[in-house]
Amino acid sequence: MNIDVDANCDVVIAGGGPNGLLLACELSLAGVRPLVVERLPHRSDQPKANGIVGQVVRLLRGRGLAGDEAAIPAFVFGALPLDLSGLDDNPMHGMGVRQPELEELFEKRALELGARIRRGHELTGFDQDAEGVTVHFEGPAGPRALRTRYLVGCDGAHSTVRRLAGIGFPGVVTADVVSRAAHVSVPGAVLRMERAELEVPGAGTFGLYAWHRTERGAYAMMPAGPGTFMISVMEWEPGAPGDDVPMTIGELRACLARVTGADLPLAGPAGAGPHVLRRLNGRNTRVAERYREGRVFVAGDAAHVHSAMGAPGLNLGLQDVVNLAWKLAAEVGGWAPPRLLDSYESERRPAAERVALHTRAQLALTAPGAEVTALRTVFGELLDDEAARRRIASLMAGSDVVYPMPAPPHPLLGRFLPGVPARPAARARPVLLDPEGRLLVRHGRVDVVASEGPDAVLVRPDGYVAWAGTPGERPGGTLDEALRTWFCESLEVTA
Repeated sequence: MNIDVDANCDVVIAGGGPNGLLLACELSLAGVRPLVVERLPHRSDQPKANGIVGQVVRLLRGRGLAGDEAAIPAFVFGALPLDLSGLDDNPMHGMGVRQPELEELFEKRALELGARIRRGHELTGFDQDAEGVTVHFEGPAGPRALRTRYLVGCDGAHSTVRRLAGIGFPGVVTADVVSRAAHVSVPGAVLRMERAELEVPGAGTFGLYAWHRTERGAYAMMPAGPGTFMISVMEWEPGAPGDDVPMTIGELRACLARVTGADLPLAGPAGAGPHVLRRLNGRNTRVAERYREGRVFVAGDAAHVHSAMGAPGLNLGLQDVVNLAWKLAAEVGGWAPPRLLDSYESERRPAAERVALHTRAQLALTAPGAEVTALRTVFGELLDDEAARRRIASLMAGSDVVYPMPAPPHPLLGRFLPGVPARPAARARPVLLDPEGRLLVRHGRVDVVASEGPDAVLVRPDGYVAWAGTPGERPGGTLDEALRTWFCESLEVTA
């Protein structure tokens, strides 16, 4: 097979969804040449996520990829209301953008930065050695191959990269949960946006935008364009129709009636679509047993799958690729400290396990039954306490993740630090916040920025704090060690 020499690049990214495209942006910012290989000939217009919530919104704002960040005053956990309006420094930030528009935004930025994107090319295999990876793919011109330094699988839950790398995908299946979702119209319904309700004559009033639990299941409704709503319903239903039985709006209507006790007159959606009409049997919660095999990595849904409750998927996956990108760039640039790439898995796999934990907890809180109702009553009383609300909000936002750092204790250490000042050209680079104006670095891999406050703070390109403290009489010390550990840098101090 011919090797496509003209396509040789530093990193091949399998998968052109949000995670793969943001990885291409981050690598390009760091001076790396990425190539995105996507099997679909065009960006997907299928309805998926309708926004992003969590810590990654603040990170995207720092990259110029999000507008003014907004803290969400209210959310839900396991279909229980979560009042966040009184929390100082509320960690739950939101970005209202549909996934097709998000992919368009990331793709435009990636192309502006020099990344290449090949659509209609499906990865079929790869061979790796000590120097790199030969990637095989099938494209419009037939089978081809190209040579790269590293391969990253951002190719979804059924990842070809993960499977061919021999990376296991252990987890659990909640087999008796059945989800149905469709775009529909509701004849005669009146939308009460000021109360976030849908009033259906003869059937009742139904809350919008969040999961609502009953003794028989749970449902969610959301406006999806003029005259159209997305309605989702969950039941705990052993023996539901299999995947070979087509889903219908009539089936959704019957399911919604069982869960709510009201018969809503559902009909086909307005507009040209694309429209959702699907049934999902069971719930998978899985985390890859490892995130790396030699020069091959997995990220996003290729590394973890879970319930969509709480909308954590993009928050988790996009932070995966931002974490990985600067470390790959260091390796490609030839200055990476020892074991830097190993820290990708040691930092991001625990974050995935936290999401697996809280999404399974939310699913359990949404199940029918008197025992669950009692549990929800107790849990709801706990959420009356500000400390409990803050803890749950941090869990869902991902801001409770603290990376292990070999440095003296400090409240900021290992945590995400939003709002780090940086020049536009310095984005996706480490920053040393210097309150004294006396610190310099030898090789220029870290930007030194004047700051206020008593402490110097070393912030990695992914926004996490690698060192914080008062340099004192010997400004080298542990700060110098942190610079060497993460960036192969050394500290200089002016008089």
